[in-house]
Amino acid sequence: MTRALTTVPVLTAGAAVEVAAGLARRFAEGAADRDARRVLPVAELDELSASGLLAITVPVRYGGAGLPVAVVAEVVRLLATGDPNIAQIPHSHYAYIGQLRRNGTDAQQRELFGEVLAGRRFGNAQSEAGTKHVRDIRTTLTAVGDGHWRLDGRKFYATGALLAHRIPVLAHLGPDGPLHVAWVDRHADGVEVVDDWNGLGQRTTASGSVVLRGVDVPDSLITPYAVTFDGPQTYGAFAQVLHAAIDAGIARAALTEAAAFVRERSRPYPDAGVDRAADDPLVVHAFGELELAVRAGEALLAEAAGAIDRADAVLTADAARTGAALTVDAARTGAALTVDAARTGAALTVDAARTDAVALAGAASLAVAAARAATSRAAVDAGSRLFEVAGTRSAAAGLGLDRHWRNARTHTLHDPTAWKIQHLGRWAVDGTPPPNHGQA
Repeated sequence: MTRALTTVPVLTAGAAVEVAAGLARRFAEGAADRDARRVLPVAELDELSASGLLAITVPVRYGGAGLPVAVVAEVVRLLATGDPNIAQIPHSHYAYIGQLRRNGTDAQQRELFGEVLAGRRFGNAQSEAGTKHVRDIRTTLTAVGDGHWRLDGRKFYATGALLAHRIPVLAHLGPDGPLHVAWVDRHADGVEVVDDWNGLGQRTTASGSVVLRGVDVPDSLITPYAVTFDGPQTYGAFAQVLHAAIDAGIARAALTEAAAFVRERSRPYPDAGVDRAADDPLVVHAFGELELAVRAGEALLAEAAGAIDRADAVLTADAARTGAALTVDAARTGAALTVDAARTGAALTVDAARTDAVALAGAASLAVAAARAATSRAAVDAGSRLFEVAGTRSAAAGLGLDRHWRNARTHTLHDPTAWKIQHLGRWAVDGTPPPNHGQA
């Protein structure tokens, strides 16, 4: 297991971006070698934890920085330019901090946010093999009395679980109960994390399978999950925008490394009549096309993150900061959002600006769909076309340039781009909002 960590610094927005940029440069130095030998980034991940970057979404009231999504997305994008494997590891960490912020009791938040501020990492155990689809969950918490539950199941694609301190596990509370999150210690009795991830890309994301055999979980470490989607929410959009940030980072890294290779190592094609490959007009044109696609993805990423922040300004429970008459009482009532007569199904409105929260949440999801589609295409194209612009020499296996395409091709499979475009198309044609299930 990784070394124990002390309390981490609480970073401002500017400091977070600066620290992320510095870490990205260091992580880039060994990225190709780690990929080639499938060496997990243990030391690098500890450095990331100690930097304070994994605590930037802890709310201010619990001692954290409470930084906006726009900053978090930029931090993840920068990290991905250095090593997208390292950038993907804390994806679920950030997502489940958001889940805890929405649905945890004050006592749960104090305990678990305190762990984050001490440098501890959350993994995930969500997806399951052999089920109908990604949202079909079979893992169950079974009551055993005295406020304790027995957790049994098997998960896969558990990114970050191998190097996590605590693993949030998605499970049904009872055989037919709603989905909840069990916050399980990585080394608790009955928890086994299997290092069996063998993807062609994103090879060092500390993913694998999580096997749960009779794990004891007290009430104090169980939070509601299904209620997150009972009303308008940005939980899903936040998780999705971080995926877009990873793809944007992959795209930028591929383009940057290709440009360096062309300047320093590529030979010009004789028919171009130039002394440097970098002066070949066909090569320059190809770089222009790639730069256009990457910039578009980066711009849509920034817009999507901003859209989430705007929606959060309405949905947040901090009425003093936003003027929203919103309270969260997920722990005892099972309701994710209670606003005046929210139990009646009435639409949520905000007092000051009379802004429609449903519309804002939908707009955020659509903005994220556009960002995901654009960054996915940019990452795959840049990872592939870098060989077209860099020439035969760039295909040497020892260079590891193929990792950019492999990383892009693997990571962009998380959610089909075609469905993002479907949601955008249905909105454009009929004004149909995206589904409220967390993957749109």
